[in-house]
Amino acid sequence: MMKNKNYILLSLIVLCFLGCSKEDLEVEPVNEFLSENFYQTDDQVFSALVAAYDPLGWTMAFGQWVSEVMFNEIRSDNANAGGDPSDNDQPGWQEFDDFRNTNTNTVIQAMYRRFYIGIFRANLVIHKPEFSSAAVDRYQAEAKFLRAYYHFELFKHFGPIPVVTDVLTPDDVDLSRNTMTEVFQAIESDLLDAINLLPISISSSEAGRATKGAAQALLGKVYMYWADMKNDDTALFDQAASQLQQVLQSGIYFLEDDMADLYVFGLKNPGESVFEIQKSNLWPSDWGWFEGIEGNGMVQLCGIRGLCSDHPEYEAGWGFCLPTQGLWDSFLDDDVYRRGVAMVSEADLAQDIADAGISGCDVVIDVTQSNPFDYTGYWQIKYANFKAYEGNNVNGGDPNLTKDDNIYSIRYADVLLMLAECLHRGSGSDSEAMTYIDMVRERAAGPGDNTGNFRTASQVMADEGWSLLELIQYERRAEFAMEGDRWFDLVRSGRANADLFAGDPLRQGNFSDIHLWLPISLEETSVAPNLTEYPDASLFN
Repeated sequence: MMKNKNYILLSLIVLCFLGCSKEDLEVEPVNEFLSENFYQTDDQVFSALVAAYDPLGWTMAFGQWVSEVMFNEIRSDNANAGGDPSDNDQPGWQEFDDFRNTNTNTVIQAMYRRFYIGIFRANLVIHKPEFSSAAVDRYQAEAKFLRAYYHFELFKHFGPIPVVTDVLTPDDVDLSRNTMTEVFQAIESDLLDAINLLPISISSSEAGRATKGAAQALLGKVYMYWADMKNDDTALFDQAASQLQQVLQSGIYFLEDDMADLYVFGLKNPGESVFEIQKSNLWPSDWGWFEGIEGNGMVQLCGIRGLCSDHPEYEAGWGFCLPTQGLWDSFLDDDVYRRGVAMVSEADLAQDIADAGISGCDVVIDVTQSNPFDYTGYWQIKYANFKAYEGNNVNGGDPNLTKDDNIYSIRYADVLLMLAECLHRGSGSDSEAMTYIDMVRERAAGPGDNTGNFRTASQVMADEGWSLLELIQYERRAEFAMEGDRWFDLVRSGRANADLFAGDPLRQGNFSDIHLWLPISLEETSVAPNLTEYPDASLFN
């Protein structure tokens, strides 16, 4: 566990020793704030809340890339790690891709610490203020949302983990895993408290802060996961549906008419965004302070490696998170618009160049720059490395680290598809569930009125021979391709198995049930004897 000290130091202490007399040494601390004399005003508590939000946006931590979007795609059948030709570019991620990771993987500890740092900071906001005000009540509700969010991410990566709801001291090291029920109950309690106090809507200047709808949507997802992993618990699916219904009934969120508009350069916080992680180009980010990078590292990291420099729209990137042939082939024949929003092929890139009348790109992709084991000829473009980012580092810093594409955490389409699943798997109406699926499918057909141009849920089920659950699972994969949901959806539903990787002998041969969860790192278990590397079956109750 972390050994964070129980204080916040806002300024350095400046002590000038002009002599050795007792009077000279007995001076009051200047500009020093400890836990004992901080959290005394609304502004101070708000500063602590900002610190609690901060780990949400870390795409790097402790010298490692830690994007949960990348993890969910690379770990699943949606993407390969990629990188340079050596097959040793970012070895921790190569291990995730090939199911070769152990508890000494270089990325695991950074992931684990990132989320617990967020929990520690949220706990400071929840427990330290000794006064109440309307502002502090809201800040503490946001902190409970964040504490729930971080615990949920830890569970999804590591399985049942230690629940931390108090401010730890450096001596509070030897924690042990809680059961799945205890983890979910703690998350549930925090979100229910938050829902009661969070605002329904916020101003544009508050973008990125938690709202009632964000907490309800997250709680709906938590209940859905819990229900799935608790042997299809009908009552929990019903609780999820109730929370998600309230998000719909708020009338605040809506589907963008054109799905492609969600990923255009410069768009932030559209009406479809229920909770969105904010990125910025205003901080001069560089390689010297990884947690201080306020841009979205995925943009450069997962850009198109070896791309001709004359491409009219995209700049070359470093070639990670390469979509698989299996993902490309998974889209139905009448779902090519949605596929084109998520990924691009070498042929598509060549066509872009031809349409622009550019003659200087005889070699569209220099494949010799890419990992030959992972290269597929496809790239993700939901986090596209647009040429328009040139000059985006307005205050200096490394231009590769200041590309400020926000990250969708929960979209309204996710709310609709989760609601459809929970209605179907709970005690709700299948007819109502298909209505919500059709809303997503109609939009997936492209902009404008596509009422007559898409197959309804019932038509797809009849044509493809699918059950309603199989259709929902298809819709989730197609709608959120390359957005970081695939692996966790597979794990919660019991579909994560070696058969997913047919055609990839290395991944198929390496996979076993132990890989459903990441191990807690050796650094943690070596100082916490009661903390097991992997969760055992007894914890899933």
